[in-house]
Amino acid sequence: MKKQKTYVWPDLVFKEFLMIIVLTIILIIWGLIMNAPLREIAAPGRSENPSKAPWYFAGLQELLVYFDPWIAGVMIPVIIAAGLIIIPYADTNPQGKGGYTFSLRRFAVVNFLFGFLLWWALIFIGYFLRGPNWQLYLPWESWETVKETGNHLRSLSPAVGLVCISFYFGLGILLPPLMSIDLYLLYGSLRYIVVMTLILLMYAVPLKILLRLAFNIRYVLVTPWFNI
Repeated sequence: MKKQKTYVWPDLVFKEFLMIIVLTIILIIWGLIMNAPLREIAAPGRSENPSKAPWYFAGLQELLVYFDPWIAGVMIPVIIAAGLIIIPYADTNPQGKGGYTFSLRRFAVVNFLFGFLLWWALIFIGYFLRGPNWQLYLPWESWETVKETGNHLRSLSPAVGLVCISFYFGLGILLPPLMSIDLYLLYGSLRYIVVMTLILLMYAVPLKILLRLAFNIRYVLVTPWFNI
C-alpha cells in the first residue's frame, strides 16, 4: 500500500497558516496576563551586575567568556550563517528527500541537533546561571557568595597550541574515511573537507568550553593578532 503524499501548497501552507494564527493568539493572551513592568531609567554611570543581553543574545554573550570578542561576536555567527547557507549545496544526498526520517539521515540529523541544542544550552547558561561579575552560579548557589574572577587561568604556549589545533583538525578530517569510506565517497573530496571543517569547528566550541571550565585554560593559541 502506497503512502499518501500531499503537496506543500495548499496542504502544508494551510496548516502552517493555522498554526501561526494559534501562536499569535497565545502570545497576545500571554502578553495581556503577564506583568512586565518597566524598570528604572538607565544610568550611564552605573551598570547592573550582571548586565545581560536579551535572551536571544545571551548565547553570544556567554561565548565572550571563552573567546575573544571578535571571534565570539563576529566570526562564530558568520561561520554559523555560512554553514547553514552551504548545507543545500554540500549535502546533496537524495535519501529522505520529501520526508522526515532519521534512519536515512543519521549523520546530518545528529550533527544538526547537536549544534541546535548547543546554542540553546549557551542561552540557558548565560541567562539563568550567570551571576555577579558574570561568574557561574548553580541554581542552589547564592549570588551573595563572591567568586573569583578568573585570575587563575592560563594559556598554552603558541607551539603547543598550534600542534593541538593541527592534531584536532587533522585527525578529525582523516579519521572518518579510514574508519568508513562511505562518508568520503558520498560527499566527494571538496564537499567532504567543507562539511568536516564546519562540523569540527562546531565541536571545537564545547571542547574549548570544557578546557576552560575543567582545566582553567583560557586560550589554546595566543598570537599577536588573535587568541583562540
